[in-house]
Amino acid sequence: MSTLVQRALLIALTVTQISAQSFELVPVEPVTLPTIVDSNTPGFWRDGQFHIFSSSGLPILTSGDGPLQLQESAPVFLGPGTPEPLWIESVWEAEDGTLLLWYHHEAIGLCGDRKLSMPKIGAAVSHDGGRSLIDLGFVLEDRNPVDCSAQNGYFGGGHGDFSVIYNPSDQHFYFFFSSYGGDVSEQGVAVARMHVDARYNPGGSVWKYHQGNWDEPGLGGWVTPVFPAKAAWQREDADSFWGPSIHWNSYLEQWVILMNRSCCEPGWPQAGVYITFNPDLAQPDLWRTPELLIAAGDWYPQVIGAEPGESDRLAGRQARLFVRGFSDWEIVFHRDEYDEEPVE
Repeated sequence: MSTLVQRALLIALTVTQISAQSFELVPVEPVTLPTIVDSNTPGFWRDGQFHIFSSSGLPILTSGDGPLQLQESAPVFLGPGTPEPLWIESVWEAEDGTLLLWYHHEAIGLCGDRKLSMPKIGAAVSHDGGRSLIDLGFVLEDRNPVDCSAQNGYFGGGHGDFSVIYNPSDQHFYFFFSSYGGDVSEQGVAVARMHVDARYNPGGSVWKYHQGNWDEPGLGGWVTPVFPAKAAWQREDADSFWGPSIHWNSYLEQWVILMNRSCCEPGWPQAGVYITFNPDLAQPDLWRTPELLIAAGDWYPQVIGAEPGESDRLAGRQARLFVRGFSDWEIVFHRDEYDEEPVE
Protein backbone atom coordinates (compact mmCIF):
# COMPACT_ATOMS: atom_id res chain seq x y z
CA MET A 1 0.00 0.00 0.00
CA SER A 2 1.42 3.43 -0.93
CA THR A 3 2.31 6.06 1.64
CA LEU A 4 -0.29 8.33 0.12
CA VAL A 5 -3.04 5.74 0.64
CA GLN A 6 -1.92 5.16 4.21
CA ARG A 7 -2.26 8.88 4.87
CA ALA A 8 -5.65 8.92 3.20
CA LEU A 9 -6.91 6.00 5.25
CA LEU A 10 -5.93 7.73 8.47
CA ILE A 11 -8.23 10.55 7.43
CA ALA A 12 -11.08 8.95 5.57
CA LEU A 13 -11.66 5.24 6.16
CA THR A 14 -13.46 6.29 9.29
CA VAL A 15 -16.42 7.71 7.39
CA THR A 16 -16.29 11.47 7.20
CA GLN A 17 -19.60 13.29 7.53
CA ILE A 18 -20.30 16.33 5.38
CA SER A 19 -23.77 17.64 6.17
CA ALA A 20 -26.10 15.13 4.49
CA GLN A 21 -23.33 13.27 2.65
CA SER A 22 -20.41 11.11 3.64
CA PHE A 23 -17.58 9.30 1.91
CA GLU A 24 -14.85 6.76 2.46
CA LEU A 25 -11.68 5.77 0.64
CA VAL A 26 -11.07 2.11 -0.13
CA PRO A 27 -7.71 0.76 -1.39
CA VAL A 28 -7.86 -0.84 -4.86
CA GLU A 29 -5.45 -2.16 -7.47
CA PRO A 30 -3.25 0.73 -8.63
CA VAL A 31 -3.87 2.28 -12.05
CA THR A 32 -1.80 4.95 -13.80
CA LEU A 33 -3.14 6.82 -16.80
CA PRO A 34 -0.77 6.02 -19.70
CA THR A 35 0.01 9.64 -20.53
CA ILE A 36 1.55 12.79 -19.10
CA VAL A 37 -0.80 14.49 -16.62
CA ASP A 38 -0.25 18.18 -15.86
CA SER A 39 -3.86 19.34 -15.40
CA ASN A 40 -7.38 17.96 -15.19
CA THR A 41 -7.82 15.12 -17.70
CA PRO A 42 -11.34 15.43 -19.17
CA GLY A 43 -12.95 12.41 -20.78
CA PHE A 44 -15.86 11.42 -23.02
CA TRP A 45 -17.38 8.31 -24.60
CA ARG A 46 -17.63 7.91 -28.39
CA ASP A 47 -18.41 4.81 -30.47
CA GLY A 48 -18.01 2.53 -27.46
CA GLN A 49 -14.56 3.90 -26.60
CA PHE A 50 -13.50 6.15 -23.75
CA HIS A 51 -11.20 9.06 -24.58
CA ILE A 52 -9.30 11.51 -22.40
CA PHE A 53 -7.36 14.66 -23.11
CA SER A 54 -4.14 15.14 -21.20
CA SER A 55 -1.81 18.07 -21.55
CA SER A 56 1.61 19.35 -20.66
CA GLY A 57 1.71 22.44 -22.83
CA LEU A 58 0.27 20.56 -25.81
CA PRO A 59 -2.74 18.19 -25.71
CA ILE A 60 -2.76 14.43 -26.27
CA LEU A 61 -5.82 12.26 -26.94
CA THR A 62 -5.73 8.77 -25.38
CA SER A 63 -8.38 6.09 -26.01
CA GLY A 64 -9.40 2.64 -24.84
CA ASP A 65 -12.26 0.38 -23.78
CA GLY A 66 -12.83 2.35 -20.57
CA PRO A 67 -11.23 4.80 -18.12
CA LEU A 68 -9.09 2.00 -16.70
CA GLN A 69 -8.23 0.42 -20.06
CA LEU A 70 -6.63 3.29 -21.97
CA GLN A 71 -4.01 2.33 -24.54
CA GLU A 72 -3.64 4.38 -27.73
CA SER A 73 -2.39 7.99 -27.69
CA ALA A 74 -1.92 10.60 -30.38
CA PRO A 75 -1.17 14.34 -30.40
CA VAL A 76 -4.08 16.69 -31.06
CA PHE A 77 -3.79 18.91 -34.13
CA LEU A 78 -4.26 22.59 -33.28
CA GLY A 79 -5.90 24.73 -35.94
CA PRO A 80 -4.50 28.07 -37.16
CA GLY A 81 -4.37 30.77 -34.51
CA THR A 82 -4.75 28.41 -31.54
CA PRO A 83 -2.63 29.83 -28.69
CA GLU A 84 0.22 27.79 -27.24
CA PRO A 85 1.01 26.45 -24.74
CA LEU A 86 -2.39 25.13 -23.72
CA TRP A 87 -3.88 22.54 -21.40
CA ILE A 88 -7.33 21.10 -22.22
CA GLU A 89 -9.18 20.86 -18.90
CA SER A 90 -12.84 20.26 -19.80
CA VAL A 91 -14.91 18.75 -22.61
CA TRP A 92 -18.60 18.36 -23.45
CA GLU A 93 -20.14 16.39 -26.32
CA ALA A 94 -23.25 17.66 -28.09
CA GLU A 95 -25.93 15.29 -29.37
CA ASP A 96 -24.58 15.59 -32.93
CA GLY A 97 -21.08 14.52 -31.76
CA THR A 98 -19.52 17.97 -31.82
CA LEU A 99 -17.07 18.44 -28.97
CA LEU A 100 -16.76 21.66 -27.02
CA LEU A 101 -13.45 22.02 -25.23
CA TRP A 102 -12.03 24.58 -22.83
CA TYR A 103 -8.34 25.18 -22.30
CA HIS A 104 -5.92 26.88 -19.91
CA HIS A 105 -3.39 29.05 -21.78
CA GLU A 106 -0.36 30.67 -20.20
CA ALA A 107 0.94 33.95 -21.57
CA ILE A 108 4.68 33.73 -20.97
CA GLY A 109 7.64 36.12 -21.10
CA LEU A 110 5.75 38.87 -19.26
CA CYS A 111 8.24 39.34 -16.43
CA GLY A 112 11.64 38.95 -18.06
CA ASP A 113 13.84 36.42 -16.29
CA ARG A 114 11.32 35.74 -13.52
CA LYS A 115 9.43 33.16 -15.62
CA LEU A 116 6.02 34.13 -14.25
CA SER A 117 3.12 33.53 -16.62
CA MET A 118 -0.46 34.82 -16.76
CA PRO A 119 -3.11 32.15 -17.43
CA LYS A 120 -6.43 32.71 -19.15
CA ILE A 121 -9.18 30.38 -20.29
CA GLY A 122 -10.26 29.77 -23.87
CA ALA A 123 -12.75 27.68 -25.83
CA ALA A 124 -12.40 25.40 -28.84
CA VAL A 125 -14.53 23.03 -30.92
CA SER A 126 -13.80 19.69 -32.59
CA HIS A 127 -15.77 18.01 -35.37
CA ASP A 128 -13.64 14.85 -35.55
CA GLY A 129 -13.79 13.38 -32.07
CA GLY A 130 -11.02 15.50 -30.62
CA ARG A 131 -8.30 14.70 -33.12
CA SER A 132 -8.13 18.38 -34.14
CA LEU A 133 -9.33 21.65 -32.64
CA ILE A 134 -10.69 24.94 -33.96
CA ASP A 135 -10.08 27.82 -31.59
CA LEU A 136 -13.07 29.93 -30.47
CA GLY A 137 -11.07 32.49 -28.51
CA PHE A 138 -10.71 33.46 -24.89
CA VAL A 139 -13.68 33.50 -22.54
CA LEU A 140 -12.22 34.23 -19.06
CA GLU A 141 -9.48 36.73 -18.29
CA ASP A 142 -8.28 38.51 -15.16
CA ARG A 143 -9.19 42.19 -14.95
CA ASN A 144 -5.85 42.88 -13.21
CA PRO A 145 -2.48 43.39 -14.93
CA VAL A 146 0.38 40.97 -14.43
CA ASP A 147 2.17 41.37 -11.09
CA CYS A 148 5.83 40.58 -11.63
CA SER A 149 6.52 40.87 -7.91
CA ALA A 150 4.42 37.75 -7.14
CA GLN A 151 6.33 35.20 -5.07
CA ASN A 152 4.33 31.97 -5.67
CA GLY A 153 6.84 30.84 -8.32
CA TYR A 154 4.43 30.31 -11.22
CA PHE A 155 1.81 33.01 -11.88
CA GLY A 156 1.70 36.78 -11.78
CA GLY A 157 -2.09 36.71 -11.75
CA GLY A 158 -4.68 35.40 -14.17
CA HIS A 159 -7.53 32.88 -14.36
CA GLY A 160 -6.86 29.18 -14.99
CA ASP A 161 -6.66 25.66 -13.51
CA PHE A 162 -10.38 25.03 -13.90
CA SER A 163 -13.20 22.71 -14.91
CA VAL A 164 -16.52 23.20 -16.71
CA ILE A 165 -19.81 21.37 -16.18
CA TYR A 166 -23.14 21.59 -18.01
CA ASN A 167 -26.29 21.99 -15.94
CA PRO A 168 -29.31 20.83 -17.98
CA SER A 169 -31.81 22.26 -15.49
CA ASP A 170 -30.92 25.86 -16.39
CA GLN A 171 -29.03 25.21 -19.67
CA HIS A 172 -25.82 26.86 -18.53
CA PHE A 173 -22.19 25.81 -18.53
CA TYR A 174 -20.55 26.58 -15.19
CA PHE A 175 -16.84 27.43 -15.04
CA PHE A 176 -15.09 26.83 -11.72
CA PHE A 177 -11.67 28.43 -11.98
CA SER A 178 -8.66 29.55 -9.97
CA SER A 179 -8.30 33.32 -9.65
CA TYR A 180 -4.71 34.35 -8.98
CA GLY A 181 -4.60 38.13 -9.49
CA GLY A 182 -5.55 41.42 -7.87
CA ASP A 183 -6.33 41.93 -4.22
CA VAL A 184 -6.58 38.86 -2.00
CA SER A 185 -10.36 39.45 -1.87
CA GLU A 186 -10.50 38.49 -5.58
CA GLN A 187 -8.39 35.34 -5.21
CA GLY A 188 -9.33 31.72 -4.66
CA VAL A 189 -11.79 29.50 -6.56
CA ALA A 190 -14.40 31.55 -8.44
CA VAL A 191 -17.29 30.71 -10.77
CA ALA A 192 -18.76 31.99 -14.02
CA ARG A 193 -21.42 30.71 -16.41
CA MET A 194 -22.54 30.79 -20.04
CA HIS A 195 -25.89 29.87 -21.63
CA VAL A 196 -25.75 26.86 -23.94
CA ASP A 197 -27.04 28.94 -26.88
CA ALA A 198 -23.76 30.92 -26.84
CA ARG A 199 -21.53 27.85 -27.03
CA TYR A 200 -20.26 28.44 -30.58
CA ASN A 201 -19.81 32.19 -30.06
CA PRO A 202 -18.53 32.26 -26.48
CA GLY A 203 -16.44 35.43 -26.48
CA GLY A 204 -18.25 37.99 -24.35
CA SER A 205 -20.93 35.44 -23.40
CA VAL A 206 -19.44 34.19 -20.11
CA TRP A 207 -20.49 36.04 -16.95
CA LYS A 208 -18.69 35.96 -13.61
CA TYR A 209 -20.40 35.63 -10.25
CA HIS A 210 -19.84 38.76 -8.15
CA GLN A 211 -21.57 39.86 -4.96
CA GLY A 212 -24.57 37.59 -5.50
CA ASN A 213 -25.11 38.29 -9.21
CA TRP A 214 -23.98 36.89 -12.55
CA ASP A 215 -23.30 40.26 -14.13
CA GLU A 216 -19.53 40.73 -14.44
CA PRO A 217 -17.98 40.05 -17.88
CA GLY A 218 -15.77 37.02 -18.26
CA LEU A 219 -13.21 39.05 -20.20
CA GLY A 220 -12.18 41.35 -17.39
CA GLY A 221 -14.78 41.90 -14.72
CA TRP A 222 -14.74 41.40 -10.98
CA VAL A 223 -15.13 38.12 -9.14
CA THR A 224 -16.34 37.14 -5.70
CA PRO A 225 -14.59 33.82 -4.97
CA VAL A 226 -16.77 30.96 -3.78
CA PHE A 227 -13.77 29.63 -1.86
CA PRO A 228 -11.66 32.71 -1.05
CA ALA A 229 -7.93 32.73 -0.49
CA LYS A 230 -6.66 33.27 3.06
CA ALA A 231 -3.22 34.52 2.02
CA ALA A 232 -2.61 36.11 -1.37
CA TRP A 233 -0.91 34.39 -4.30
CA GLN A 234 1.53 37.32 -4.43
CA ARG A 235 3.07 35.91 -1.24
CA GLU A 236 5.50 33.00 -1.15
CA ASP A 237 3.41 31.53 1.69
CA ALA A 238 0.07 31.76 -0.17
CA ASP A 239 -2.88 29.91 1.36
CA SER A 240 -5.63 29.15 -1.13
CA PHE A 241 -7.74 26.50 -2.79
CA TRP A 242 -7.11 26.02 -6.50
CA GLY A 243 -7.55 23.55 -9.38
CA PRO A 244 -11.23 22.57 -8.94
CA SER A 245 -12.57 19.43 -10.63
CA ILE A 246 -16.36 19.06 -10.66
CA HIS A 247 -18.74 16.18 -11.39
CA TRP A 248 -22.43 15.37 -11.01
CA ASN A 249 -22.90 12.49 -8.60
CA SER A 250 -25.97 10.56 -9.73
CA TYR A 251 -26.12 8.60 -6.47
CA LEU A 252 -26.05 11.63 -4.17
CA GLU A 253 -27.91 13.84 -6.65
CA GLN A 254 -25.38 16.52 -5.80
CA TRP A 255 -22.59 18.38 -7.53
CA VAL A 256 -19.19 17.49 -6.10
CA ILE A 257 -15.93 19.45 -6.34
CA LEU A 258 -12.45 18.22 -5.51
CA MET A 259 -9.68 20.79 -5.31
CA ASN A 260 -6.15 21.33 -4.11
CA ARG A 261 -5.00 23.60 -1.36
CA SER A 262 -1.59 25.25 -1.34
CA CYS A 263 -0.55 26.54 2.03
CA CYS A 264 1.92 28.54 3.90
CA GLU A 265 5.37 27.74 2.50
CA PRO A 266 7.36 28.70 -0.61
CA GLY A 267 7.20 26.61 -3.79
CA TRP A 268 3.42 26.06 -4.09
CA PRO A 269 3.35 23.09 -1.69
CA GLN A 270 0.38 20.75 -1.71
CA ALA A 271 -1.42 20.92 1.63
CA GLY A 272 -4.19 18.46 0.85
CA VAL A 273 -7.10 17.52 -1.41
CA TYR A 274 -10.48 18.84 -0.31
CA ILE A 275 -14.07 17.92 -1.18
CA THR A 276 -17.33 19.90 -1.15
CA PHE A 277 -20.97 19.41 -2.21
CA ASN A 278 -23.82 21.54 -3.58
CA PRO A 279 -27.35 20.66 -4.82
CA ASP A 280 -27.75 23.79 -7.02
CA LEU A 281 -25.04 25.32 -9.21
CA ALA A 282 -27.02 28.54 -9.60
CA GLN A 283 -26.59 29.19 -5.86
CA PRO A 284 -22.86 29.32 -5.09
CA ASP A 285 -23.55 30.11 -1.44
CA LEU A 286 -24.85 26.54 -0.99
CA TRP A 287 -21.39 24.97 -1.37
CA ARG A 288 -20.44 23.23 1.86
CA THR A 289 -17.30 24.16 3.76
CA PRO A 290 -14.55 22.10 2.09
CA GLU A 291 -13.43 19.05 4.06
CA LEU A 292 -10.04 17.36 3.91
CA LEU A 293 -10.05 14.23 1.78
CA ILE A 294 -6.31 13.47 1.50
CA ALA A 295 -3.48 15.07 3.45
CA ALA A 296 -0.55 16.28 1.32
CA GLY A 297 -0.21 14.19 -1.85
CA ASP A 298 0.04 15.65 -5.35
CA TRP A 299 -1.80 18.10 -7.61
CA TYR A 300 -4.84 17.63 -9.90
CA PRO A 301 -7.34 15.44 -8.04
CA GLN A 302 -10.43 14.23 -9.86
CA VAL A 303 -13.13 11.61 -9.65
CA ILE A 304 -13.57 9.40 -12.73
CA GLY A 305 -16.60 7.14 -12.87
CA ALA A 306 -15.63 3.67 -14.07
CA GLU A 307 -19.04 2.50 -15.31
CA PRO A 308 -20.10 2.77 -18.99
CA GLY A 309 -21.19 6.32 -19.74
CA GLU A 310 -19.46 7.78 -16.68
CA SER A 311 -16.45 10.08 -16.82
CA ASP A 312 -14.81 12.91 -14.89
CA ARG A 313 -18.15 14.78 -15.18
CA LEU A 314 -20.45 11.95 -14.07
CA ALA A 315 -20.05 9.31 -11.38
CA GLY A 316 -22.19 7.21 -9.05
CA ARG A 317 -21.82 5.67 -5.61
CA GLN A 318 -18.37 4.22 -6.36
CA ALA A 319 -15.73 5.89 -8.52
CA ARG A 320 -11.99 6.01 -8.97
CA LEU A 321 -10.10 8.82 -7.25
CA PHE A 322 -7.16 9.98 -9.34
CA VAL A 323 -4.43 12.42 -8.31
CA ARG A 324 -2.15 13.52 -11.14
CA GLY A 325 -3.14 10.51 -13.19
CA PHE A 326 -2.53 7.90 -10.49
CA SER A 327 -5.15 5.96 -8.53
CA ASP A 328 -4.78 3.29 -5.88
CA TRP A 329 -8.05 4.06 -4.13
CA GLU A 330 -11.74 4.25 -4.81
CA ILE A 331 -14.05 6.84 -3.31
CA VAL A 332 -17.40 5.53 -2.05
CA PHE A 333 -20.19 8.01 -1.42
CA HIS A 334 -22.98 7.62 1.11
CA ARG A 335 -26.24 9.48 1.57
CA ASP A 336 -27.61 10.98 4.78
CA GLU A 337 -27.47 7.74 6.74
CA TYR A 338 -24.66 5.20 6.58
CA ASP A 339 -26.99 2.24 6.26
CA GLU A 340 -26.67 1.06 2.66
CA GLU A 341 -25.44 -2.34 1.57
CA PRO A 342 -21.69 -2.64 2.17
CA VAL A 343 -19.36 -2.09 -0.76
CA GLU A 344 -17.43 -5.14 -1.86
